[in-house]
Order: sequence, then C-alpha cells, then structure tokens
Amino acid sequence: MTQGAFLCSDAGLRDVDGEWIVDGDPTEGALVSVAMKAGIAPDFEAKAWPRTDVIPFESEHRFMATLHHDDEGHAVIYVKGAPERVLEMCEAQKAYGGDEPLDRDYWHVRMEEMAAGGQRVLALAVRETASDHRQLRFADVENGLTLVGLFGLLDPPRQEAIDAVARCRAAGIRVKMITGDHARTASAVAEQLGLERVTEILTGQQLDSLDEERFRDRALNVDVFARTSPEHKLRLVQALQSNLEVVAMTGDGVNDAPALKRADVGVAMGLKGTEAAKEASEMVLADDNFATIAHAVEEGRTVYDNLKKAITFILPTNGGEALTIIAAILLGRLLPITPVQILWVNMITAVTLALALAFEPPETDVMGRPPRGAREPLLSRFLVWRIVFVSTILLLGTFGLFVWEREQGASVELARTVAVNTLVMFEVFYLFSTRYLRRSVLNKEGMLGSRPILIAVAIVIGFQLAFTYAPPVQTLFDTRPVSFLSWCMTVLVASTVLFLVEVEKWISRNCHRPLFISK
Repeated sequence: MTQGAFLCSDAGLRDVDGEWIVDGDPTEGALVSVAMKAGIAPDFEAKAWPRTDVIPFESEHRFMATLHHDDEGHAVIYVKGAPERVLEMCEAQKAYGGDEPLDRDYWHVRMEEMAAGGQRVLALAVRETASDHRQLRFADVENGLTLVGLFGLLDPPRQEAIDAVARCRAAGIRVKMITGDHARTASAVAEQLGLERVTEILTGQQLDSLDEERFRDRALNVDVFARTSPEHKLRLVQALQSNLEVVAMTGDGVNDAPALKRADVGVAMGLKGTEAAKEASEMVLADDNFATIAHAVEEGRTVYDNLKKAITFILPTNGGEALTIIAAILLGRLLPITPVQILWVNMITAVTLALALAFEPPETDVMGRPPRGAREPLLSRFLVWRIVFVSTILLLGTFGLFVWEREQGASVELARTVAVNTLVMFEVFYLFSTRYLRRSVLNKEGMLGSRPILIAVAIVIGFQLAFTYAPPVQTLFDTRPVSFLSWCMTVLVASTVLFLVEVEKWISRNCHRPLFISK
C-alpha cells in the first residue's frame, strides 16, 4: 500500500537543515511521508518502478492514475483519488490470501467513520497490466481495479483560522466552505471552524439536480458544499451575486480562475496558487492563510473609516469658514477673516489636522459592525447633516467673538486675530470629536489615545502662537497680540463644538431610529 502511495504522487520531501520540506501538494506530501516511515526508499523505488505514463488529477474525474514498469517486464497501474469514485472503478479488494470480491458496504462504512472524524479520505487501487502497455487511457482504469485501502489525513483547522472565522461572523460576513472533500469531512471541519450552518451539507451531485431558483435559494442559505467542481464554484458565485450579495472567492487552481474572475473580490493563494488563479484575482495571499483575509477586511474598514473621518473633518471646517464670510457680507459687516488669513488657516491647520486622521488606529468595534451597503454613497445623510451642524457652530462662534471684540473697543486687526484663533481652536476641538464618528471621545483613550493627533495639535498651536505674537508673521498677516482673557474666551467658545457634537452622538446612539445617521 505504501509503495502505491509513493509512486502515485507527484510530491517530494527534502531535508533542509534537519527539517523535512514538502515540494508539491501537501496531501501528496503526507502520503510520501507515510511511505518513507514504512521503509520505502524514494530513490530506489523511483528507479525500480519508473513512471511510464500518468493521468493527472482533475476535479472532473477526481482521481490520479500512474503507469509503472520494472526491469523484469512487470507493469502496474496505481489509482489514487476520492474513495467513492475509486470504489466505482474497483471489482476486488486486497486480502492476506490474495484478492477477494469487493465488500462495498464495509468500505462505505469505513469511509463514513473516517470522514466523521474530520479526516480527508483517499482511496488507493491497483491493477496489473501487460508489459507492452505504455500509454495510459481512461478506459484502462474505469473498471477492473483492486482496492488496496483507504488513507485518512487529519489536518485540523489552526486556531488562528477559527478565530478569523469568528471575527468574520461578528463583522456580518458569511463564511461558506466549498470543497471537493467528502460531505462528512466537510461537515466535521466546518463545525471545528465554527461556521454558522453545518447541519445541512449539499454535494455537487445534489446541486446539479436543482433548478435555477432553488439553486439560488440553497446558495444563500447553505454554508457547506462538498464534492464540488470548479463549475459549481462559478455557479455559486453567480447565484450569490444574483441575490445582491458581495462575494469574495478564494482559490488556487487553474480551474478556479473563472470563479475568481467573476467574484467581486477574487483571492488567490500566493504559495500554492497557479499563475492563472493569481492573474484572475484582485488579491493574492502571500501566506495562504485565511486569517490574513480577516486582517485585510479590518484594514479596509479602517482605511474607509479614516477617509470618512478626514472628509467629515475637512468639509464642516471649510463650511464654517465660508459661512463666516457669507454672513459678514449679508449683514454688511467687516470681514472677520481676510483672504490671506483664510489661506493661512487652510495651509497650516486644516490640512495638518486632517492628515493626522489618516493614522488613526482601528476602532474597537470595527469588526463588530455589519458590512456597509455596496451602493452606500460616501456623502451620506449623516455627513450632510454633520457639515451643516458643525459649520453653523463655527459660524456662530467665530463671527460672534469677532462682533463681541469689536463691541469691546478692540481694533479690527485684533478682532480678526481673535476670530482666526477661534476658528483654529474650533478645528482642534472638532478634530478630537471626529476620531470616533459614533462613539464618545470624552475618555482618556479618546482624548489622549492617538499620538499623531496630539503631535498635529501641538504643531498647530505652535504655529498659531507665531501667527499671533511673532513680529514678522504679524506684519505678513496683519495680526495683533491677544490678551489672556481673549484666549480664555476663545478656548471656552471653541470647546463648545466638542460637547455639542458629543451630545449629537449620544442622541443618535440612544434613539431607536437615529434622525441623522444613515445606516
């Protein structure tokens, strides 16, 4: 049995610094390892029984066959593959006294027992042939084989894969298993992984018997598919997409390329994946690790969050600047901020502070939210409301302090300096609030948990002090020194944006149906 396992495999083992490395398919590498542990000498066997011809494994026929000849004129065919397929090709079974009629019921029971334990089951069969037989055809192995035995390969899911599946489920991502393994094996592995629905398993044969409508329904509501072909993968992707689902598909073989190409996100294996699979995919896993997909989802959600935070910060602050100028013109008042001072605010503060949001770490609940809608606009109702809400706060505070300073007898230059500082401090306080779009930032982590934010704020405050007190900058922007009392008023008024936005968040979180947040 071990001889056939070695000869009917394309994998090899090599010793690298005392560690055995598999060259080729890991499953075949395991069979070669078993053969070597049983005493098979790879070099000797390869020379004693050289391979004459081969039928490579394909998912369509689910077996691999090899033809071998020795120096004494003997020839033998070994077949390895899915046990139920190999059993169909067998008429006898090996026994101690020679070949005997095949006991199909016995082998089916053994297959079920092994598969129920999560083992991947392979069958090995043999057939002697004529010495002049040099070309292997499908007709040579379709019947008349003798079953040698079954191999059970146990490859339990790694803990990181189990954790990744749990994280995906918490994030609203349905994980489906599409495998060529036995249904019982698929069920056991799916249960170990923690998939959502493992009680109902559909095989490729069962899928073929469904009409299109039933197929779409089963594709949506079943999570484990066994004994499938690449064609089934493509049909499942199409069925899920017809239900308006966003589908990410993993694969490594040439035949997986159509399904990878059709999926919204094709994910190819970087280590054992074929070039065809990689070319058809949008993403290639360098480590062939499912946990990396979960990390990629988290990273993608974080990038999207930070992009949205930057926009949520920039648009309201620019809106506040614009409304301040518009209000002054409509009321026939002097401009609270001159054009060159607006240029200063945009160059030194808005861009600097918004850039810090790009370095925000993932929020704690980023993998606990349901996926956003694929057609959800970036400029949502929530963002439109936030622009209007914050722009109004900035308008009232900035224009109000300018008017107040003028009424206290301050010069136009001093009042404008206070207005610019108020606008900048509004942006500083609003920056902290923007760190979390939904959650409160009124805690230690929210206020002090981001070093880039603190560095950006320190830089902006330094620039504003130079803007207010440095003589060369005063000359350039026509500013005046500001008193301590004016600074206190500026900080007090500017801080209102933080507390008002936090109140808005609290109302949105605690209302059954938020008024301004679009899901």
